[in-house]
Amino acid sequence: MNQKIYSLLALVLLLSVTLQAQIEKVEPPFWWQDMQHNQVEIMMYGKDIANLEVVSEKATITGITKTENPNYVFVTLDTKGLNAGTYPIQLKKKRKIVDTYNFELKTREEGSRFRKSYDSSDMMYLLMPDRFANGNSSNDSSDLVTEKANREDANGRHGGDIEGIIQHLDYLEKLGATAVWSTPLCEDNDEAYSYHGYAQSDVYKIDPRYGSNADYKRLADELHKRDMKLVMDYVTNHWGLEHWMIQDLPTYEWIHQFPGYAQTNYRMSTQMDPNAAESDFKYCMDGWFVKSMPDLNQSNPLVLNYLIQNAIWWIEYAGLDGYRVDTYSYNDKEGIAKWTKAITDEYPNFNIVGEVWLHDQAQIAYWQKDSKISAIQSYNTHLPSVMDFTLHDAISSVFYVENPSWDKGMIQVYENFVNDFLYPDVNNLLVFAENHDTDRFNQRFQNVADYKLAMTLIATVRGIPQLYYGSEIGMAGDKSKGDGDIRQDFPGGWNGDDNNAFTASGRTAEQAEYFDFTSKLFTWRKSAEVIHTGKTTQYLPWDDVYVFFRYNETETVMVVVNNSKDARTFDLNRFKENLQNFTKATDVISGKTINVAADKMTIEGKSSFVLELKK
Repeated sequence: MNQKIYSLLALVLLLSVTLQAQIEKVEPPFWWQDMQHNQVEIMMYGKDIANLEVVSEKATITGITKTENPNYVFVTLDTKGLNAGTYPIQLKKKRKIVDTYNFELKTREEGSRFRKSYDSSDMMYLLMPDRFANGNSSNDSSDLVTEKANREDANGRHGGDIEGIIQHLDYLEKLGATAVWSTPLCEDNDEAYSYHGYAQSDVYKIDPRYGSNADYKRLADELHKRDMKLVMDYVTNHWGLEHWMIQDLPTYEWIHQFPGYAQTNYRMSTQMDPNAAESDFKYCMDGWFVKSMPDLNQSNPLVLNYLIQNAIWWIEYAGLDGYRVDTYSYNDKEGIAKWTKAITDEYPNFNIVGEVWLHDQAQIAYWQKDSKISAIQSYNTHLPSVMDFTLHDAISSVFYVENPSWDKGMIQVYENFVNDFLYPDVNNLLVFAENHDTDRFNQRFQNVADYKLAMTLIATVRGIPQLYYGSEIGMAGDKSKGDGDIRQDFPGGWNGDDNNAFTASGRTAEQAEYFDFTSKLFTWRKSAEVIHTGKTTQYLPWDDVYVFFRYNETETVMVVVNNSKDARTFDLNRFKENLQNFTKATDVISGKTINVAADKMTIEGKSSFVLELKK
């Protein structure tokens, strides 16, 4: 009788250990063969999982890391030379198998390592998925996440999703877009404001209100069928408070603690200031962006490797063509440089643009790969592309100027390009008139004429043009009313919308004028190699008329932008070094032929020419 009791107690104890040691999460959930990153650090999570022995009979475990939190164990698996297949990882207690995870190595797609990324031949279309189009109303709300759909709330969930993007790819293609940058789609389980996606709660999972991981991969596939590209908005600096790992930190040092919360000072200039106080430097880099977004500690090797692997996993899984990295210059400087280099080592042609929101070209250039400025401090970000915020600053103010002066008017645009010598790669700058965080251009300048001037610049200067969703139909929004107002729903993206601007027949006359201009300009740009990689010569503006040339060995384009309300007539002889023996030109927008062999040229007020020169 006693023996039976002892046996029963032993069985209960074994079952108890088994239940306690149940594997709840494994990240990354799988990997691929033939990767440069072949030492895969697998995070395994479960109640008291660190108390168990970890073994693998089919693969070599080269490292096991445990922290003060017994619910985590980090297992490094050597995948070098392994074929695609399943490699069981066993958890044991006194030689008994408590749990097993079958870690899969998948077959890598042919050519994956050397995939082509976005570049200066592209036009990138930035959209906020929750506000673009609702293709599947059944996922507007989900029991898996807290916030439910409420289209009446400007800051709430409206129901836009991945299916809505897929259904309107023909529209984007006709517009002239060749790459789509969507704000984050991973799960954001905040109680409110979760639509923007920057407070992520699970970085291996698409938010169910947008769809599934498979839907995201399908979006990439559908884009690729159209020779278009998908750019993921990646957040390395912070997660949301609701992230499951923040709720049960793997280690105290997983996030920056002071202890607990401390606000960043937002002074990114401290990151390159040789005279900066150490405390100011630290609070910029380590302080939390906002109280609801804990700041990740990229100087911790576990955190850094987790972020590297997650980024590689999404590229390989979904077939991504590039990254935009949020708040790039708020990260740990050395850590983010290692993260960036790891991605580009794995994918040598992969482009990554970092959000470096500064207002000085030297400070922005500091963050681009191989910058001679950051080299002074023996620092290299390895970041291929940065955002041209100083050009944005100029475009945001220049069209207000009615009486140009020494430093006001089109000279502000000219002066932006004077400093191009600071950048290691001027063709790899993202140029834009607005984005999801700035004032809406069409709110600041409420007329199509100024919009056309801004788009002429964005489409023809060096770099990669980026268009914010809805600008092409005249969408506006007042940032002083809150971010929700500059992130309004695209008309026609929801069943029952009175106005459907996705279709030519559904657009108002005003929307059509915006769209038709944008479509013609950027469709032309797709094949305009001289714009993609040509050199630039610019001339000092005169009477607020700005003239510059883009040229290569076989083509020359003359761009004329008249910011004055009045027509201007100017002397063409001034531009002889670029006009050379050209006699006529075709205006890309109007199709008209213009005589450039004449002495004078006249351009109407608030208008532009994009002239393909011919002999």
